[in-house]
Amino acid sequence: MSGPHRTNEGTPLPESVRDHLGHELRGVYTVAVPEPRYLGDEPQVPERFEPQIERLETRLKTHEEGTEAVEQALDRILDAFGVAPEPDGQDVPAKDGSAKDNPGKAGSAV
Repeated sequence: MSGPHRTNEGTPLPESVRDHLGHELRGVYTVAVPEPRYLGDEPQVPERFEPQIERLETRLKTHEEGTEAVEQALDRILDAFGVAPEPDGQDVPAKDGSAKDNPGKAGSAV
């Protein structure tokens, strides 16, 4: 065969035929995966992937904890300068009218 979707004569198979054959092959070549015993159980991961998954989980946990620590530190710094964070993440300007998040807006003449 000259290509993945060609007959012996070199003409491509119609899309409907390819779809039908694909459907038939998926039905024949399905892999039996054991169902979870309890709701929320994860499917079993092959042992060869366990070290990589553990490293990824460790990185994710470290990232989350680091992000929280930085956020808390920044909140303390903002409190020290009298800037109160808004719920949407933008900072409210300090009493003197300055705002670090919007340098073009604070104290500029329009």
